Amino acid sequence: MWTLVESGSVSKVYTRPKSITVGDIQYPSNIFMLWTSSELEAIGIYEVVIDNTNYKDPEYYINTNQSFAFGSGKVTATYGTATARPLDNVLFTAQDETDGLGKEGDVKQPGVRPPKLVIVNQQAYGLLQPNDWMVVKATETSGTVASDWTTYRAAVRTAANDMRTKINAVSDVDALAALYVYNDATPPVRPLGEFPNVPTS
Repeated sequence: MWTLVESGSVSKVYTRPKSITVGDIQYPSNIFMLWTSSELEAIGIYEVVIDNTNYKDPEYYINTNQSFAFGSGKVTATYGTATARPLDNVLFTAQDETDGLGKEGDVKQPGVRPPKLVIVNQQAYGLLQPNDWMVVKATETSGTVASDWTTYRAAVRTAANDMRTKINAVSDVDALAALYVYNDATPPVRPLGEFPNVPTS
């Protein structure tokens, strides 16, 4: 990413190489690739330095647009303060419906927690569904399911319930994100990793 600096201020932003006109001179797009930084800066073109200090994971936060500033011989792109996404779904209110913004009770802004719970349920289902036939067969024939499989299925449900409990217990998006941070002190919520191994028998 590059910018055109004129009179000490950023006047244009170029997200990709393109033909440009600076003053009365037109330059081809390949100058962005072929010219040195010094040559570009001589005509006012500066490669942008990205400052991600305020940038946060977009899964949990809404980041601002970048702002560009020229100083100390370089152009820096910075982000403003990120806004946390809602933890749970925000619904349209009766007033919203009156104002024509949406139907009361429909989702106005999706929360970040519900999809996490859906994933846990889907993964538990994915582990149980292939061996459901054993339970059906045992039920229909008055038979039994091998103990290693009943232990496994119970362990899957226990692990899923434990993960749902952890997810439901958080009070903000930072706490939710922390469940998925891999470190030695606090095991992360890893849906597949925390489920038991499938029996081999």
